[in-house]
Amino acid sequence: MREEGLDLAIRAAGGVGALARAIGIAQPSVSTWRKVPAERVLAVEAATGVSRSDLRPDLYPMTDDAQPQGEVDEIDLLRAQEYGLLALLLGRAPDADLLGRLQGLQGDATPLGLAHIGLAQAAGRADPDALQREYFDLFIGLGRGDVVPYGSYYLTGFLHERPLARVREDMARLGIERVERLAEPEDHIAILCETMAGLADGRFGVAPGEGRRFFERHLKPWAGRFFADLATAKSARFYRAVAEIGGQFVDLEAQAFAMDA
Repeated sequence: MREEGLDLAIRAAGGVGALARAIGIAQPSVSTWRKVPAERVLAVEAATGVSRSDLRPDLYPMTDDAQPQGEVDEIDLLRAQEYGLLALLLGRAPDADLLGRLQGLQGDATPLGLAHIGLAQAAGRADPDALQREYFDLFIGLGRGDVVPYGSYYLTGFLHERPLARVREDMARLGIERVERLAEPEDHIAILCETMAGLADGRFGVAPGEGRRFFERHLKPWAGRFFADLATAKSARFYRAVAEIGGQFVDLEAQAFAMDA
């Protein structure tokens, strides 16, 4: 039997198939869920509007005054949102609904803030059908896309190499479970960003410092190069704005973690 939070999301999306398409995974995967997997909560929340506390009250419990329990730093919540945004955009091509919500993004005069404004403008110009083709050409392709979104490839030149094994080792150590029938290996940039979102907002309940360790082992060595390549990829139009956000944010994360150290 499905838990209530998952039922809410399915109804909000318009069915199991619609929810699967909205978060960029196969329908059979969602059909097997009893509850929303921890690493999919932010994506489902963004796609359906159902709050994370309704989706997974065990991970995001609410107090009587409707505020999440626990003390999570505001900066860490903002970091989690940024990682969640990148995970959503890098995991699938945005549909019309997501593009409409992206147009509401705002930013300040900082480089990252200006990158948010640029993404909002790009979303306003984008066509959903053209974005499906752009995403395919960039990340999938006929044999290979313009950009290969896997840590193993960037670090070794091959897929399914030792960097992937290290990601799996760390996820197992942290108690982060693989989603049923997950098509992509765990060193996909979208999955790593989604994992960092959970580490930042505290949903995985890990020890302090684990987020920095995960970032430095699995994102810092190659994510900057990935976003630089994405920004100049021949098929990239909308995704140049995504690359700008990703590059700026990864650089800020590296600087902040270096200061903490």
